Amino acid sequence: MTTGLSYKLIATDLDGTLLRSDESVSRRTRDALVAATAAGAAHIVVTGRAVPWTRHILDDLGYQGLAVCGQGAQVYDAGAHRLLTSVTLDRQLAGVALAKIEAEVGPLYLAASRDGLDGEVLVGPGYAVQGTLPAKPFADASDLWSAPLNKLYIQHPTLSDDELCEVARRTAGGFVSVVMAGEGIVELLPLGLSKATGLSLAARRLKVKAADTIAFGDMPNDIPMFAWSSYGVAMADAHEELKAVADEVTSSNEEDGIAVVLERLLS
Repeated sequence: MTTGLSYKLIATDLDGTLLRSDESVSRRTRDALVAATAAGAAHIVVTGRAVPWTRHILDDLGYQGLAVCGQGAQVYDAGAHRLLTSVTLDRQLAGVALAKIEAEVGPLYLAASRDGLDGEVLVGPGYAVQGTLPAKPFADASDLWSAPLNKLYIQHPTLSDDELCEVARRTAGGFVSVVMAGEGIVELLPLGLSKATGLSLAARRLKVKAADTIAFGDMPNDIPMFAWSSYGVAMADAHEELKAVADEVTSSNEEDGIAVVLERLLS
């Protein structure tokens, strides 16, 4: 693969990174990505959102490539609308993890992402859904465990996201992986799963190496992706944990941070 860029793969998070707050992608950023792909690089979306919450955005972008969804759990072929790989949460381990966290901090508010192309997001009493994404309420906890899941979402009535993450990792880190993916979004994942897991699988399919990858993100769940990639770029308003490990901090997602970097590299 020949390229005018020093990178052959551009990995971008969605929320807070590629997307503006209204879930759109600016014309400048679209043009920069088109120019980068014309120069021979591949663009891959790597998002915490599961496929059902990602598909409409990819379709709107006219995105035909692979996407890593569900925090690395799913590799999705956007052009074919086909799920290529999917990792599910061991529900017994997840139940143990929840019990351990609640023993420490009291009852949690819960939501869950079901597996599959059309997997629903189930939301329990008290859980505050971020944004306008579709979700199905549940009242009976048995509904939560009745079908395969990619992840659980947890919230606490008084603890901050950082505090809840710390407690969850300390008490349940031997059973599940714990990530913070955005404001109010703390997730329990299959143990060992991260964005880097899915990105490495997708990159192998594209015959591209970590050394040829530049990654853009804004939250702590992007840290493994930065560690896997050759170069990590944090957005201006990224979480401090991600900025601490980034190779560069660019403008915010509202100010075309991805385009700023790509235009420089292309010039």
